[in-house]
Amino acid sequence: MLPDIDDLPEVLLDLAVPFEDIDTLISLHRAVTRDPEVTRLLEECVEELVRDLGEVAVPADVEAGGPDSGQVARTGGVPRFAERLAEAPDALGDYFAAFVFVAALPHTRAYHRSRGIPAEVTRRTLADLGRNMAGHRRRHGTGGVQAPRWLAHHFRGELYQLGRLQFERARLGRRTVPLLRQAGLDAVPGEPCLHLHIPGSRGPLTPTACDRSLARAREFFRRHFPEEPYRAATCHSWLLDPQLKRYLAPDSRILLFQERFQVVRDTEPADTEPVRFVFGDPELAVGRLPRRTSVERAVGDHLRAGGHWYIGHGWLPL
Repeated sequence: MLPDIDDLPEVLLDLAVPFEDIDTLISLHRAVTRDPEVTRLLEECVEELVRDLGEVAVPADVEAGGPDSGQVARTGGVPRFAERLAEAPDALGDYFAAFVFVAALPHTRAYHRSRGIPAEVTRRTLADLGRNMAGHRRRHGTGGVQAPRWLAHHFRGELYQLGRLQFERARLGRRTVPLLRQAGLDAVPGEPCLHLHIPGSRGPLTPTACDRSLARAREFFRRHFPEEPYRAATCHSWLLDPQLKRYLAPDSRILLFQERFQVVRDTEPADTEPVRFVFGDPELAVGRLPRRTSVERAVGDHLRAGGHWYIGHGWLPL
């Protein structure tokens, strides 16, 4: 299932794995392939990851009729994947997930080809593995995969990098539907929608880049998933917290991004979210947060003054 040790470096480079992690993964290759128990665990994790490949989970609140958290669809589709990863030997650490994604790569590529998805989109989408591993090293000082559950969406054919933004195939939950209906869209729970994500390390969030990305998404999903009519895109992010207007200039790229959406704010604080995405570590002490940029000053000063940040749930028509 894994490439042999001579082919592995090229595969890792295609996935944008940082150079400092490649030699370590090569040295661990033998520990994975020559231990029958680890090899079996690898195969079982891949099986969990690619089961029902390409299928989008129905939000739990739609199936059960309960309240919608606004993000329930993100955790569907791989119910045991993350739990199985935790069974890997300590010697492999957080690197084991990287081997699982590499072993699943042929399945993902085959699914993309079956949908006619360009190889360039496949490559740029799955390169999030390398970006994730770089984030792991920045935060922990060691190598590994930081958020394997999140990356499962990429390798399951649910999420695609299209220019500046990422778009995840999902379904509407019960909380979002009333908001869309109030705006005149006859939405129903469980209908297809796109979750819009804003990855880091992709340059500024300029209006032009976002316009191009949204235009690409409309054409991409119309062409490659014609059976799934996407009428709306949703975004669940602290970047949609209206309180940012107190701190940022009116022509701020973040505020211009906010203006694209109709937004409802959560009632429960999510203070670690901006700290995680702006500074790379949600556990950083608030009193020591840097103030180098307008966004860093906004996040830190607001928290130091006793304020809280909230997730904004926004939507826009497609």
